[in-house]
Amino acid sequence: MSETTPTLRPPRPLFGTERKDNWWLGPLATFLGLMLFVVYTTWAGLVGEHYQWGPYLSPMYSPLFTPSWWPLSPAILILWAPGGFRLTCYYYRKAYYRSFFLTPPGCAVGGVPQKKFKGERAWLLFQNLHRYMLPFAIALVIILGWDAVESYIWPDGFGIGVGTIVLTLNAIFLAAFTMGCNSLRHLVGGNVDCYSCVRFGRQRYKLWHLVTRFNEHHMEWAWISLFWVGFSDLYVRLVSMGIITDFRII
Repeated sequence: MSETTPTLRPPRPLFGTERKDNWWLGPLATFLGLMLFVVYTTWAGLVGEHYQWGPYLSPMYSPLFTPSWWPLSPAILILWAPGGFRLTCYYYRKAYYRSFFLTPPGCAVGGVPQKKFKGERAWLLFQNLHRYMLPFAIALVIILGWDAVESYIWPDGFGIGVGTIVLTLNAIFLAAFTMGCNSLRHLVGGNVDCYSCVRFGRQRYKLWHLVTRFNEHHMEWAWISLFWVGFSDLYVRLVSMGIITDFRII
């Protein structure tokens, strides 16, 4: 019986593809969306003012920690945690690998030529820190949830303003994004082969199933929460600057 040697197809050139659809729209939209958020977050984090008004506190400055010896914006002490969690997130890796590094920019589309695939080596090893960033992300969700509760507490008692709704939704969206984290899914039950063979197996399965439901829409929660964090900061900032007026509902 004769053996045949498979013919390897040469790698496609950059952007080379036989696809007829507008495959480039996805990577382009991702690039523009992430770049806009990075630019705005950098500016908002460095400006160091107009981040608080009444019971509202911008999520980019929470928890508000301003030691007397720190000369820069207090946001710099905070943003490394959510920034590191998102930067090393499995979904965001796919997003910026395709839109920023073009490796590859789309399915069946030629990316940046590589002589040898090296994987996540060298400086990309920091991606493995994602699982260790999870506790900080969970703590931040709790803190932002408390900020949302405090937005209902006005000098004259209980109250609800438009900013209250904005900050409450921000905490909910970030919680949904964090609940869908692959590392959390692995931690609560993804590493179990036999639930009936471990302690609290039934409870762990139910928790794993809950996290899985959020994980199935991790991409959607990632974008919704990303947009809403920026919008929440912008809303508090505009109210603080007097550009817009916060409407008191109750």
